[in-house]
Amino acid sequence: MNRSPYPTRKKESTEPAISRHALWRLPIALLLFAAATLPALAQKGPPKGEAAMPVTRVIVDEVRAEKMAQTMPVIGRLVALRAGDVATRIAGRIGAFPAEVGDRVRKGDVLAILDSDRLRRALERGLASVAESKAALEAEKASLTITEQELRRLESLRESAAFSKARYEDKQQEVLRARTRVNMAEAAVENASAQLALDQLDLEDAKIRAPYSGVVTVRYTEIGAYVQQGDAVVAMVNDENLEIEADVPSQRLSGLKPGIVVKIEIDNRNDYFAAVRSVVPEENPMTRTQRVRFVPNFDAHAQNFAANQSATLHLPIGLARDVITVHKDAVIQRGGASLVFVVVKGEAQIRPIVTGEDVGNRFEVLNGLAPGELIVTRGNERLAPGQKVLFERAP
Repeated sequence: MNRSPYPTRKKESTEPAISRHALWRLPIALLLFAAATLPALAQKGPPKGEAAMPVTRVIVDEVRAEKMAQTMPVIGRLVALRAGDVATRIAGRIGAFPAEVGDRVRKGDVLAILDSDRLRRALERGLASVAESKAALEAEKASLTITEQELRRLESLRESAAFSKARYEDKQQEVLRARTRVNMAEAAVENASAQLALDQLDLEDAKIRAPYSGVVTVRYTEIGAYVQQGDAVVAMVNDENLEIEADVPSQRLSGLKPGIVVKIEIDNRNDYFAAVRSVVPEENPMTRTQRVRFVPNFDAHAQNFAANQSATLHLPIGLARDVITVHKDAVIQRGGASLVFVVVKGEAQIRPIVTGEDVGNRFEVLNGLAPGELIVTRGNERLAPGQKVLFERAP
């Protein structure tokens, strides 16, 4: 029996209250379920074949084990083995000037031509002089022959009463004088011939020719100008045979013996080499340096290099050591870390590495790579970890 002054509530009146509690708890449960399941779904990724990353073509280079020596950079310059002024051997007026600045000429090509009218006339006069002297020589020889014949006739009369000793002695003197005139005529022929040869040389020298192959860099005169013997007409440089000259501190010369090969950097390219040819035994007292000549391994003309162009030489200053190197193009800098993509079974795998000193166009690798591994050097900027690749080796 209910003793309460209030009426008793029916049992079914509590059921709506239970349903309201369940309604507001349901969204919370759904959110918690979603939070727990979405990461797992994200890790699984899309089904195969629906959004797979495309296969990318890349260029790879091999990790190398090589020797490296500590080096110091020294600025040098390309120097021509042959360069300078080309002078005229004779005086005269410039009649033609076929060579222009920048023209590439071969040895023997005509650079300028002097007026040669007077020279041709001098040559003709020389020819006539030679002919005249030869005729005079023949005349003197004929006179000598006649005189010698007369002397022999007188000798044949030596035992007869008609023999005249005085006449015989006079004829002997005539023979001696005739022989002297022949000798003088022969000398005149030689003199005329020598002068003719000089006239021929002058006529040839009227054409000023290139003494070696190269490029015309300066024209010092023009058509119509008069030049004296020895005046410079053009300047030339042979850009096909260049060496490298550098002023090296004297205390760094101990490792530079003839034949030692060093790396060179020209126009931001550092895959060139040069061998020491000579250390000039003369020190600059102001800089305490000595000049060193290097023979490069490249064709300067084919590379479009020029005389006096700068070149950076990496000279060894320590003992060589074994290092592992990777091409500089393979290294990606992200967040202060050095990363590379290693090709393993056709996939690009990203890997952090620790780099050391520069070795030409490569980095020393202190940790992270082994010799022989293939590293992406071109196309790595668009790769993703695990992406399939088709690769070609760098040339």
